[in-house]
Amino acid sequence: MSIRPILLHPDPRLKAVAKPVTAFDESLRRLAEDMLETMYEAPGIGLAAPQVGVMSRLIVMDCSRDDEPRRPLALANPEIAWRSEETGPYEEGCLSIPDHFAEVVRPKAVEVTWIDLEGKAQRERFEGLWAVCVQHEIDHLNGKLFIDYLGTIKRGVITRKMEKLKRDLAREKPHPKGHEAAQL
Repeated sequence: MSIRPILLHPDPRLKAVAKPVTAFDESLRRLAEDMLETMYEAPGIGLAAPQVGVMSRLIVMDCSRDDEPRRPLALANPEIAWRSEETGPYEEGCLSIPDHFAEVVRPKAVEVTWIDLEGKAQRERFEGLWAVCVQHEIDHLNGKLFIDYLGTIKRGVITRKMEKLKRDLAREKPHPKGHEAAQL
């Protein structure tokens, strides 16, 4: 297992629709393990494959509380089969948009179908934080970020702050050959 770098917004891969998983093999299991390790290390409660640069419809999540045993899930080709009519706000954040949070209104419960890492069909009803998380991660597979639910001005402010963060991080990173990159 290894920790993978998480893409930061804005990145065109985060706005692309991911392709369905077709091979349920060792490479998929390795990707899921890497994603879980990356998610836990971040720390986060959910991660979609596009966030680590893999354009496949795979998400991982674990919304268990600190006083509960871990419940890591890997969902390939997840689809929302049912949404509750009752909605509610939840303050969301994203590993691809660190240190930014905003209230998003989503259905309070959803039923999701997916294929597990062994290729078996699964279905489960998620409520509360689990429902928020699975909807957020499925949005990633469809090229949608939580800030897309915000107004134009707030979304623009966050995007500009993220662009600045990426520029600052690029300046801090030494050139691969050990020399500082030239300022252009």
